[in-house]
Amino acid sequence: MNILITICARGGSKGIPGKNIKPICGKPLINYTIDLTNKLKLKWNSKVALSTDDQEIKAVAHNLGVITAYNRPNFLATDTAGKIDTIKDLLLHEESLINDKYDFILDLDVTSPLRTLEDIEHALELMIANSEAMTLFSVNNASRNPYFNMVEENANGFYSLVKTNTDGSVLSRQAAPNVYELNASFYWYRRCFFDTDLKSPITDKSLVYVMNHICFDLDHPIDFLFMEFLLENKKLDFAI
Repeated sequence: MNILITICARGGSKGIPGKNIKPICGKPLINYTIDLTNKLKLKWNSKVALSTDDQEIKAVAHNLGVITAYNRPNFLATDTAGKIDTIKDLLLHEESLINDKYDFILDLDVTSPLRTLEDIEHALELMIANSEAMTLFSVNNASRNPYFNMVEENANGFYSLVKTNTDGSVLSRQAAPNVYELNASFYWYRRCFFDTDLKSPITDKSLVYVMNHICFDLDHPIDFLFMEFLLENKKLDFAI
């Protein structure tokens, strides 16, 4: 089994300037993802590949052992560029170097590092056990439920539940169907996924891995401060 681990880290973040290499608890943020890849390389036949348009990010990654001659093309370094196209371009580059195809691709998001080695391993086991699955992504139980306490504007300008179940109503949160939030931490892909024209990891043959611990993405400065507080004060009950 041959695995490509991708790290996509674009420069020019607007929400948190320089967030991919912004220090958190004395380490650049990207350091936490690279630390995990070092553990994974001890378990699997895998290659770690970096996609960035930023030379400072590339230099930090180089100092942490991730060395690459690949530069993300300008058309994939915009705010509107899709993540799937970015991963695919990197994948094709890496496969050209080995003249072979990878079996699985694991994409690790730099800005959502609250994941464990066990999360990644168990998620891959789910993928291997279901040969039809094309993708798998990490999720948490949702804090809000579209069947119970999420509403949207309807055609007549009033507001109603986003979803209704078969009997038309859910009277308690506990009675609502289970729903999950993507936490943007990691994504598994079968190689065949990148032979399609799909632009989203959410397909009709997708699995989820439900994390049993906190995990969230760094979108705003307050998110960074919150995560730094958790790490500095050892508030996590798991090791990343």
